Amino acid sequence: MYVPGVPDVVLPVLDEAEALPWVLRRMPAGYRPIVVDNGSSDGSAAVAERLGAQVVAEPRRGFGAACHAGLAAATDAVVCFMDCDGSLDPSELPRVVEPVTAGRADLALGERRPQRGAWPLHARLANRFLALELRRRTGLELHDLGPMRAANRTALLELGIVDRRSGWPLEMVLRAARAGWRVVDVPVAYRARAGRSKVTGTVRGTVTAARDMAALLR
Repeated sequence: MYVPGVPDVVLPVLDEAEALPWVLRRMPAGYRPIVVDNGSSDGSAAVAERLGAQVVAEPRRGFGAACHAGLAAATDAVVCFMDCDGSLDPSELPRVVEPVTAGRADLALGERRPQRGAWPLHARLANRFLALELRRRTGLELHDLGPMRAANRTALLELGIVDRRSGWPLEMVLRAARAGWRVVDVPVAYRARAGRSKVTGTVRGTVTAARDMAALLR
C-alpha cells in the first residue's frame, strides 16, 4: 500500500554534465532526484549538487551498481528510475508512477515512443527481440524494457536483484514476473539524447548489454 510522501527518482550518471541541468529542472514538483555518480570525469556530481539534487557516489562501475546504490539511498515508499541523458522527460514521471500509487500495478515501465533519430536501429531491434522474449517467457504484455520505471521501494529491495551491470533492468522484470507482480507499461516520449551515448548509442555498448541480458535469460 502506497503511503503518500515525496517520490524518489534514481538517476544513474556517468559523464552527464551536459544533460543534467535540463533533466533536473524538469523534475516534477515533489519528486526528489537522487543522482548516483558512477565515476564521472566531467564534473557531473558538482553540477547535480549545485542544482539541488542529492548525490550518491558509487565507485563500482556498472548500471546495476548505480541503480542499486540509488535504491539503497531512497527513502520514499515509491521509487522511480530513469536515464539522465536527456532522452526521457522527467515531467512524464507522474504518468508512470500513477498505476503504482493507484494500486493497479506493482511495477510500471515507460514504453518508449521514439522521436525521429532518437533510437539507433541496432538498439531498437535488440530491444524488440528482448521484449518478444519477455512476453514469451513471462506472459507479461510488455513491448519495451524501458529505463523509466516506478515501483514500491521495499518490495524492490526484497526482490534481491543481484546483477550490477547492464542486466539489472531485465532481472528486475524477470524477478517481478516470478513473484507474481502486476507489471504494466505506460507510453512515454523518447528524445535524442544529449552528448555521447555509452550504451545503446553504440554497437559495442548494445552488444555488451545484450550479452549481460542473454546470460540472465539463460
